[in-house]
Amino acid sequence: MSGKDQHNEQEQAGAKSARKPLPRFTAALAGIAMLCVIGIGYQLATLQRIDAQIPEFAKPSANDTLDVITRVSPNTYFESDRGPNGFEFALLQQFATAQGKTLKVHTADSLAGVFEALASGQADIASAGLTPTRERRHKFLFSRPYLESRPIVVYKVGQSKPRRHSDLVGKKLVVVAQSSHANSLLDIKKTLPALAWREVDSVDFTQLLAMVEQGAVDYTVIDSAEFMLHQGSFPSLKRGYDLGAAQTFNWMFAKNLNGARLQSKANGFLTSAKSNGSLAHLEERYFSQSSELGQVAANEFAKNVRSRLPRYLDNIKLVAQEHDLDWRLLAAISYQESSWNPRAISPTGVRGMMMLTLPTAKELGIKNRLDTMQSLRGGATYYKRLKARLPERIGDPDRSWFALAAYNVGMGHLEDARRLTQHRGMNPDSWLHVKENLPLLTQPEWYKRTRYGYARGHEPVTYVQRIRHFYNVLVWRDLSDKSNIIAMRDNWRELIGDDWADTPRPVAAISKVRARAPVRTPSASGPSSAAKKPTSTLASAADIMTLDGITEPTNSL
Repeated sequence: MSGKDQHNEQEQAGAKSARKPLPRFTAALAGIAMLCVIGIGYQLATLQRIDAQIPEFAKPSANDTLDVITRVSPNTYFESDRGPNGFEFALLQQFATAQGKTLKVHTADSLAGVFEALASGQADIASAGLTPTRERRHKFLFSRPYLESRPIVVYKVGQSKPRRHSDLVGKKLVVVAQSSHANSLLDIKKTLPALAWREVDSVDFTQLLAMVEQGAVDYTVIDSAEFMLHQGSFPSLKRGYDLGAAQTFNWMFAKNLNGARLQSKANGFLTSAKSNGSLAHLEERYFSQSSELGQVAANEFAKNVRSRLPRYLDNIKLVAQEHDLDWRLLAAISYQESSWNPRAISPTGVRGMMMLTLPTAKELGIKNRLDTMQSLRGGATYYKRLKARLPERIGDPDRSWFALAAYNVGMGHLEDARRLTQHRGMNPDSWLHVKENLPLLTQPEWYKRTRYGYARGHEPVTYVQRIRHFYNVLVWRDLSDKSNIIAMRDNWRELIGDDWADTPRPVAAISKVRARAPVRTPSASGPSSAAKKPTSTLASAADIMTLDGITEPTNSL
């Protein structure tokens, strides 16, 4: 393991030194926002086309609930075995708490459902990566921005890279119906009449990317922030060019007195969140790790998840259960250490699945570092011990990231970096701040002031970010089943067809419609209960597995 030899030397040198308590700072559990190339996908066979129909959820009589309408995505909202999550969900949860309200999240299968829920008064806020387009501003109010993104054209490696609008002509291009991307294409078509595309309802960005990956379409358009979260899950897809200028994501409210009041409160909250750093912390938690992995490394990870992980998955899950760890975190650590190779040996002498040093192995009672179970148990124990040594005031996710950094570079060097962080007027209990100061341990003007001296401070920063990336991919792989997407490949081709006329036509998704479907309404404090509220009937039996709704383009919201 990189830095382990440094760690043992400096640990022994400073074993008797007392550590000073540091200022308090806590953070919420890191979200997960990545999908995996071998395990992504929602079940297209059960997608419901809802058009302007929306989930039926009763408006609470008491004014203590904040109802939000959104769509499921890594950027907005999703539910895992650890409860509801997502960047926008976390931000909304903070807003609801600040207003003394309980957050209730409702999901729609299309943007039409999102807009209708808000317009009909059945939701207080719409939050689904919404850009304040000209048409939307006529109908709704918007908050100040909370995130900036760019609309990008995505293509598959090996295909011709799109570099300009004219490269889209004659290609199969699909976008989400009623999205800001559809509006942008309509504007482009004014000067490029040959441009044609399809607008698909009740299909999300995940499924669009899967269409490109499987070759059902040539290109799609997606927000750069959304693509950042998906990129590790689709390593064969790349960014072509920016379809337009940067756009903002904003919360959306009804154009009425209640909407105006909420808009004012939301603007005040978002202004404070930006000034006090809480918005930056959320961005770091959900987006920073996504940019750390290159194309080759992402492809290699995807390959090893398919070929190598299954051999050791039972071992990893067993050891994780023994040590009360998320097995996906243990899997991510062991992949970063050895690429799941129990016979791995480094030039510095660390070896095994968890790349333990000899002194650390002896301390942990590990007799054979090349034994898979012994190495996993040793690494899990070591990680838990490091985490326990951190001040109690540090909460997750920062506590976990600090423990990972210490696993790589040693607790002494981590403490040095935290002291430097405090010395420079930053928060030593925040990973966002400490990771900026760890690289200073390579500079004489800084490391000479520390207790443990020089360290390769860039390494633990990269180390932690990569593990976070691997962990996120594994979580989404565990939640999803890509076989359903692959099985729907022919249906995609039926959906988009082979006749790409000059006039773009919004197309409804092929739907295997259930009469009634659940509405997700998790509380702000945890996962939703087992009992779900039903939605309205979405379509008649005659609509099952049919292709309908082909219309001329309109000025969408």
